[in-house]
Amino acid sequence: MNRFLIDRRRVLTGAAAGVAALAMPSFTRAQAAGTVVVGTWGGDYAQLLNKNVEQPFLISQGWRVIQDQAGDPERRSKMIAERRLPRGSTDIQGLNGPNMYQVYELGLTQEIDYSRIPNAQNLQPGFRFDYCVPHIYSAMVVNYNPDAVDAPDSYAKAFDPSHGNRLGFIDIQYQYTISAAALAAGGSITDIESGQELLLEARRAGARIYPTNEAFAQGLSAGEIDVGIMWKARTVQWQESGIKVASVVPSEGAIPYVSGFSIPQNAQHLDGAYAYLNAMLDPSAQRAFAEDMGYNPVVTNAAVPAELSARIGFTEEEVSLFKNIDYGFLLDHDAEMKTWWDRVFKA
Repeated sequence: MNRFLIDRRRVLTGAAAGVAALAMPSFTRAQAAGTVVVGTWGGDYAQLLNKNVEQPFLISQGWRVIQDQAGDPERRSKMIAERRLPRGSTDIQGLNGPNMYQVYELGLTQEIDYSRIPNAQNLQPGFRFDYCVPHIYSAMVVNYNPDAVDAPDSYAKAFDPSHGNRLGFIDIQYQYTISAAALAAGGSITDIESGQELLLEARRAGARIYPTNEAFAQGLSAGEIDVGIMWKARTVQWQESGIKVASVVPSEGAIPYVSGFSIPQNAQHLDGAYAYLNAMLDPSAQRAFAEDMGYNPVVTNAAVPAELSARIGFTEEEVSLFKNIDYGFLLDHDAEMKTWWDRVFKA
């Protein structure tokens, strides 16, 4: 089974194909109005889902869209609690790559019927999966204030305890942070024990922990921190908002990030679920997320302007060095990673 392994050939081929690909009419306009309940993160992402997907393609056509906002650990726990119910509380769940794989392997979500998603014919090669529909992608880079520090061109330099309380971490990014620390410690992406020790050294030196991506951005803006790691897409978004921040792709190889949506086994409104998945792949919706949030489209026909594509994308060499998350490993170790993060690292 595919595990969101993003490789150079697939990404570059997909990007090249976008020039010639043709847009297709919106599927949702042909649908009768109905309901869809969307499990999603809050903050900027939820707001932009409403602006770029829900309002133009669903609500305007008479669909009733309800967002169920929470962190993905809480939403995954809710899915587990509801697994034996004939009807669940959500119709689609927005999760990152590892967690979409996890909930499918646990039997919580159903296989995607791509015949019900016309816009999926424009998915880039390498972004079609049985267990979910991807929405956007980027990769984990080092963020820094160029007025305060020299560019930390590796995860190792970013996590150096010498940064003291000028280094910031993001609570909801615990999986990727531990994985990046494993690389920073000189091991493989699954060498989490070495990564945990490195993180503890930084924490003992005063590193701060912010609950969300938005809170981390506020820390950068307020001058509380100078260094951290986050998706390149977010760096671009923060630059656009006036925050003094730059980014560098780590020499260890950046960890790619994909987020998308899965359909719970007990979803009540399947028509709404598929209408939503199709709408989010509309080329204008994909282009809007690139413009508003800095994430790369997963479709070939988004027609992102060349200047923006250069800012949010990655070179051929950078893509070739991507270090993919081992989703099977995370499935086996996520609980212990979260327990360590909450009870040891954050203590």
